[in-house]
Amino acid sequence: MASACSSGRSRVRKRSVHLLMRQLILAAALVAAATVTPSVLRAQDAQSAPQVDSVEVTGNRRVTTEIIANTANIPLRQPITYRDIQRAIKALYALAQFDDVQVSRRAEPTSTPGDSLEILVISVQERPMVTRVTVRGAERLSERSVSGRIDVSAGRPLDPVQLAHSQLRIDSLYEGAGYYLATVRVQRIVQEDSSLILVFDVTEGRRVAVAAVRMEGNATFSDEQVVGHLKTRPEGFWWFQTGEFSDTRLREDLDARLPAFYASEGFIDFRILRDTLLVDNVTGKATLQIDVDEGRRYRVGTVTVDGNRFFTTTQIMTLNPFVDRNAAGLRCILRRCGDSSQVTFFDQSAWDAATAKLGTQYANEGYIYADIRSQVDRVEPEDSSQLGIVNVSWQINEQRPAIINRIEIVGNDVTHERVIREAIVILPGSVFAQDAILRSYQNIGNLGFFASPMPFPDTRRANDDGDLDIIFKVEEKHTGNVNFGASVGQGAGVGGFLGLEEPNLFGLGKRGKLQWQFGRNINDFSLSYTDPSLFGGRISGTGEVHNSRVRYTVSDLGQVTSRGTSLQLGLPLPHSRYSRLFLNGGLDWERYSGRVATLSSIQCSQCLRTSLGMQVVRDTRIDLPFPTGGSLHQVGLTFNGPFGTGTATFQRLDLEGRWYNPVARLGGGASRVGGIKLVVGLSAKAGFVTGNAGPFFRQLFAMGGTQYGIPLRGYDEFSITPGGYNPQASTASVARSSFGASYFAMTGEFGARLAPQIYASMFYDAGNVWATASAFNPTRLFRGAGFGVALITPLGPLGLDLAYGFDRTDVFGQPKPGWKLHFKIGNFF
Repeated sequence: MASACSSGRSRVRKRSVHLLMRQLILAAALVAAATVTPSVLRAQDAQSAPQVDSVEVTGNRRVTTEIIANTANIPLRQPITYRDIQRAIKALYALAQFDDVQVSRRAEPTSTPGDSLEILVISVQERPMVTRVTVRGAERLSERSVSGRIDVSAGRPLDPVQLAHSQLRIDSLYEGAGYYLATVRVQRIVQEDSSLILVFDVTEGRRVAVAAVRMEGNATFSDEQVVGHLKTRPEGFWWFQTGEFSDTRLREDLDARLPAFYASEGFIDFRILRDTLLVDNVTGKATLQIDVDEGRRYRVGTVTVDGNRFFTTTQIMTLNPFVDRNAAGLRCILRRCGDSSQVTFFDQSAWDAATAKLGTQYANEGYIYADIRSQVDRVEPEDSSQLGIVNVSWQINEQRPAIINRIEIVGNDVTHERVIREAIVILPGSVFAQDAILRSYQNIGNLGFFASPMPFPDTRRANDDGDLDIIFKVEEKHTGNVNFGASVGQGAGVGGFLGLEEPNLFGLGKRGKLQWQFGRNINDFSLSYTDPSLFGGRISGTGEVHNSRVRYTVSDLGQVTSRGTSLQLGLPLPHSRYSRLFLNGGLDWERYSGRVATLSSIQCSQCLRTSLGMQVVRDTRIDLPFPTGGSLHQVGLTFNGPFGTGTATFQRLDLEGRWYNPVARLGGGASRVGGIKLVVGLSAKAGFVTGNAGPFFRQLFAMGGTQYGIPLRGYDEFSITPGGYNPQASTASVARSSFGASYFAMTGEFGARLAPQIYASMFYDAGNVWATASAFNPTRLFRGAGFGVALITPLGPLGLDLAYGFDRTDVFGQPKPGWKLHFKIGNFF
């Protein structure tokens, strides 16, 4: 195993020597204070020891005489020795109330000639009371972090040891952040009642910058190669090469990154001998010197596996990181796999990663108790100049697989257990599988009925055979909501909205939705109901009725009035939990007025559109409504005006795919939930209309903007036409030529799911429309890029995008790219 021990680290830098001296002086003062005058503490036997008639206390103001006398506990009218005096002094110092304690005695004459009383005098010097502690001068580090290093508390006597310790801790805090020139002084402000206000005055100075990194002992790799694997790097020409020094970052470099780099190159005996930081107190520049011992380099010998029964040796050896895979993959390209002249050096990190994958592979098959031991055996060569050999092996004790005994659900006070169990993909009696548990957890989260993030399922050993109980813990959240307020959308104007939605009716996962939008340009009423499990089966159903009037202000398009209803049935596909076949039908009566009436070659006062269609959907996305993994594939075919019904006869084909891949998670600790999730997404969709759509222009495709038709950010509504880009789309009249019978659009994005209801992204859009389905040619696309944010609020969803249209032109056809702001509030998201 690689050794990352440092046998002698040193730092040549400024130290707070005065603080250490203060501690030494304080310790010497305590020893001196505990030394009583020779007349009191000389050795005496019990017979000649003096007797104390009374105890007198002087110097005390805050601590009462009774407390001091009782703490000292000097026996009266009995012989006392120096041990009694020492014990009394220690007890008084233990009160943490005094800076000095002196013990003396005096004889006071009595009325009897030749007789006197022995009085023991305890003289104390009380510590001042601290009334307030403040920090001054902390700018580069937060005042809270500096105050957190102070041990002295207000309302208590001042402890010099705690004061010195606090100064040292603040100094160490700044050194850890790279401020080696920082100084900490304490100002004592004495009040009228002798109490103190302590001010920790910090002079931060400039941050130490690493000017150079020197390596000693590195024979195989150059200084540049080694430093390239450190985060502590010297300052350079570019603005980001600041050379900023951090003691924490350096420790990570020396304890983890540098040993890991050498171990990945076969140097598993690598050691760091010492590291030295030379700081110039005037310029604040530093030189970091690291002395290393590379040790012997090892190549891979044999790779074996023993004890495996469930997986074959061939299956396990697919995880072998040192096998020659005919130069396949990026790793082999970089390491020249397949080159017979290239030696395969032992890579400790790759071997450890392969061992972890093997453990996961066994766990996914239920062998969670499998004991997989990685064995690394060194073979030293006779010639010290030759490479060493490492023979590695996996010793496996599979044991028996874990069986799911019970699946418990806790916390579902509203949602019926059946709804949750339908989302779970593992059953009692089946073999435990980590992937199935994770997928069940994600499916339950996708229901949207429970507080997010949900705690990860617990496992509990059910019996002596190792069977497991799985416990899913949920917390019901308020699912129904009433939305009301203002709405604005590009192309539809300003209005208001009122909505009522309950996605978990009766706790059975049924969804009911009523939405009413109203205003000068829009009046839309819709009512829908969805049952995910008709009659308790796996068939879903959705019914919807609507009555809407929309006046599109973009290009003064005119007004569309529509009344209708639709019905959809969802059927599960065999052998696929996430795929369904939807059958749908609908009736719509539409009426047009204004310029919109001229878009149709067929004129009718009450245009009837009948439709029958089918759609196949496979949805494996997770973390909805802002997915961080999985994919969506759907294909839909709709026949409009079938069997000669309706005003027009045409067909529409819709294709869509969305893919999401998680990149990283920031924060959230060691748990599997929470934190900021980074994701890469790609989506592509296309549509085709064949036949004559007649008056139903909304079944054709318009592109541009985000409100009407196919979104393409960075461009105005209706600006992407089959004839190219229309720079006057926002002011000119929209013609039939603005709509196409086919389109293609795609989006690539890099997003951050900041919270379950907040999503920010950078995106790249591309798309175009064509006049006919046969003209489809996605080699010429209009492009846009930008960034945006979307969030779910109690009053509805909200989105804001700022995009740059690369292919915009002016009225003369000259390139004129520019920015475009798109926003949606309320139901237009």
